[in-house]
Amino acid sequence: MNQLIGQKAPDFVLISDDGTPFDSSELHGKWRVLFFYSQHGSPTCKRGCLTFKEQYELFKSAGCEIVGIGPGSMENLLKFKETLGDLPFPLLADEERKVGQAFNVPLHVGKFPSKSSFIIGPDNTIQHVYDWLFRPRKHVANILASLSSVTGGE
Repeated sequence: MNQLIGQKAPDFVLISDDGTPFDSSELHGKWRVLFFYSQHGSPTCKRGCLTFKEQYELFKSAGCEIVGIGPGSMENLLKFKETLGDLPFPLLADEERKVGQAFNVPLHVGKFPSKSSFIIGPDNTIQHVYDWLFRPRKHVANILASLSSVTGGE
């Protein structure tokens, strides 16, 4: 995945948790974090989503949008979202894992996608790539620190 740093982020369209198409090209011109989680309902993935939610205002103050992408069906995504409560950012269903593959998100144990995050700049260039296995709080803190360094703390 690190080979994507400095490359243009792949554009995609997926269905959002509100049932509408989400077109990533609509975020061109903005900082954004795209995070992939491996399984709807797993404790680590739930904690990751909730940590992004807890720190959302810090991301917004840096002018950064957050988008979460999970594998599997929209039905499972909606059940998972119910357990999270209101999120201030969209979750998207990557049912066929086409977006995960476009971002080179690997499979662990040949089954579960890696939990990975990408900081993408306003010019649609991937600035940083992170893999997170079991420490979502530390993961989000590292992303915020990197975002601050690439945006100049704005």
